[in-house]
Amino acid sequence: MSTADLAAPQRPHDPYAALRIPEFRRLISARVCLVLATQMQAVVVGWQMYQLTKDPLALGLIGLAEAIPSITVSLYAGHVADSVRRKNIIVSAVTVFMLCSLALYLFTRPAGAWVLEEYKTVPLYAVIFVSGLARGFLGPALFSFMPQLLPNRQLLPNAITWNSSTWQFSAVMGPAIGGLLYAHLGISAAYGIDLLLTILALLLFSSIAGRPLPPREGEQLSLKESILSGVRFIFQNQIVLAALSLDLFAVLFGGAVALLPIFADDILKIGADGLGYLRAAPAVGSVLMAVTLTYFPLHRHMGRKLLWAVAGFGLATVGFALSTNFWLSLFLLFLTGVFDSVSVIVRSTLIHTFTPEYMKGRVAAVNNIFIGSSNEIGAFESGAVARLMGVVPSVVFGGMMTLVVVGFTALLAPRLRRLQNVKEAAPATTT
Repeated sequence: MSTADLAAPQRPHDPYAALRIPEFRRLISARVCLVLATQMQAVVVGWQMYQLTKDPLALGLIGLAEAIPSITVSLYAGHVADSVRRKNIIVSAVTVFMLCSLALYLFTRPAGAWVLEEYKTVPLYAVIFVSGLARGFLGPALFSFMPQLLPNRQLLPNAITWNSSTWQFSAVMGPAIGGLLYAHLGISAAYGIDLLLTILALLLFSSIAGRPLPPREGEQLSLKESILSGVRFIFQNQIVLAALSLDLFAVLFGGAVALLPIFADDILKIGADGLGYLRAAPAVGSVLMAVTLTYFPLHRHMGRKLLWAVAGFGLATVGFALSTNFWLSLFLLFLTGVFDSVSVIVRSTLIHTFTPEYMKGRVAAVNNIFIGSSNEIGAFESGAVARLMGVVPSVVFGGMMTLVVVGFTALLAPRLRRLQNVKEAAPATTT
């Protein structure tokens, strides 16, 4: 999308403009169901894994088991998303998610319980690995399919806001629901509801009419060149690259989510109920900040505010690590979500603004490598460091490293530091 699109005359602001499009509503509803299911599943699998092993490294390996396949297929998945109808990829990937949810449910039933008794945690890691493959293909296809449902590009900022806000809302509810279901109805019921939500997501995605691929505007590339074109595009845009790198390393070092079962069980002693609330707190902060930015967008000093937000994320992470009070811990996790939301919205706006429609799958794939799997790799880093130096010191270390990353980014990326808004940046960074 060109800067001319952003500068075009607008009708009076309608905060519900994108939601008035039926197929966009179905897409958002399907995504809500899928995110609820995956977030619930993450809480339940994490708690189940820790109860089976009592090992923080085992929690870190959950993230690694999902991130490795997702990263491995991401660049090829981006090429596929720009070469095959995106709805077909989405439906196929969600079908795999459904089968993974079914497997986790069956492992908790009498007929399938022998699998975990015989092979311990290996089946859980196997299911997570397969879901990582599906996620690697889903991300680029879903990212690039959403704009195709909009009748005009002027609706894109509103659609991005709703897309981000509903994702965060689902991330709020999913962990809380997962923790409550696990605590009060048991693991089998929790996985059963996860399965039902995934089936509903599949039905909703299937009900959306497919769209033809955008014209590739004379692009003639070999498979290798097509796969790598998204990487070249990102590295030729200095501001986007700096924003992605900042988010990547901040999440890689600063995330404490993978270790929350340990904080809930051993430090705060609040059980599965409390774990759900801890998991939900960052997403609550993200939702509130997303709503705030809808009414008070970043018109000035966008780059500087982004750097300060990531620094705040690091400081809140350090504070959480040192807290032994449940309410203080909950508030500090809430702040991490507030600060993280700024980065999410700025990054999404930059990518959607500068990326041609016919390349969005490949660029989204690079974004998935930078950001989509950084949480899982960060989870492994947190688990490994926690094994070496203890849980609290490992989270303090991660928060401090986030502050170091902010300092280096501010020093090495002056264009990001001086960035006022997207319109100002476009002429200087597009090639």
